[in-house]
Amino acid sequence: MSNLNNKNENLEFELDDNSILSNLFGINDSNLQIIEKINNVKINYRGNKIKITGNKKSISETKDTIIDLFIKAKKGDEIDEDKIRDTKSLLTMNINPNKQMDLFIDTKKRKIIPRTYNQNEYFKLLNSKNIVFAIGPAGTGKTYIAVAKAVSALQNGRVNKIILSRPAVEAGEKLGFLPGDLKEKVDPFLRPIYDALYSMLPFEQVEKKIANNIIEIAPIAFMRGRTLEDCFIILDEAQNATRTQMKMFLTRLGRNSQMVVVGDITQIDLVSEKDSGLKDALKKLIKIEDIGFVQLDEKDVVRHELVKKIINAYEKNIKN
Repeated sequence: MSNLNNKNENLEFELDDNSILSNLFGINDSNLQIIEKINNVKINYRGNKIKITGNKKSISETKDTIIDLFIKAKKGDEIDEDKIRDTKSLLTMNINPNKQMDLFIDTKKRKIIPRTYNQNEYFKLLNSKNIVFAIGPAGTGKTYIAVAKAVSALQNGRVNKIILSRPAVEAGEKLGFLPGDLKEKVDPFLRPIYDALYSMLPFEQVEKKIANNIIEIAPIAFMRGRTLEDCFIILDEAQNATRTQMKMFLTRLGRNSQMVVVGDITQIDLVSEKDSGLKDALKKLIKIEDIGFVQLDEKDVVRHELVKKIINAYEKNIKN
């Protein structure tokens, strides 16, 4: 019986508008190639007649993906890899885009959706908790999603300010030894956050908001003594914050503010892993209902497929 299930099957169908097929299929069929790779199928077409070859489940999902993308292309949407992966994710998780808009994050440049079940949980926590801890390896979207939520909150007027912070472990927090003003000193440590910002807002807007202090970028040491109200605060690379720093940071939370603490407990750069404020906070705060925790893993990697394989290889090596 299992041999029958493993045999390739064919599914054929037609699309009713030839004029948008170039947008749907992509230059040199690049979009079809992405769909083939994601679903592990083979796609052939002649005109508007499409034939999919693969296992039964895969060809059914591929047809649904193509039809959904076809409808989007009809509306004038540009079909690219992000659009393809977003569509595939929504279909896989049975998320109806018209009924669960709270699981989308809108920014000026794009609409961001969860691409995995764990990311879906992350989105839900961001909509329901004042403090959220997102733990996981590189490439799982933990920082990107937090920045997207912050930008969305700022655009919607829910907060007046975004604060982005990160422990500057490499400089031992002794930033005075580095040349330039504070922004120039901490820029190297916050590059991933800048990259996320620029993918969601026009470059000029990011620069203007930084200049006007609407987006504030500061190392964690500069949080001391402040009460942060009407803010969306993100602590990136939180595994490198000490216990004292983590307690200080979390207790800055003021009225109408939200905090997201992002980190990877397998990448601690402190002299002793026991000093990690993130590991300490996970133990002490896990039972507090008003704080949300999400654990992301290699299944949630949304960067290049090779990143997932690299993470898997390192984790196997650690276990052995």
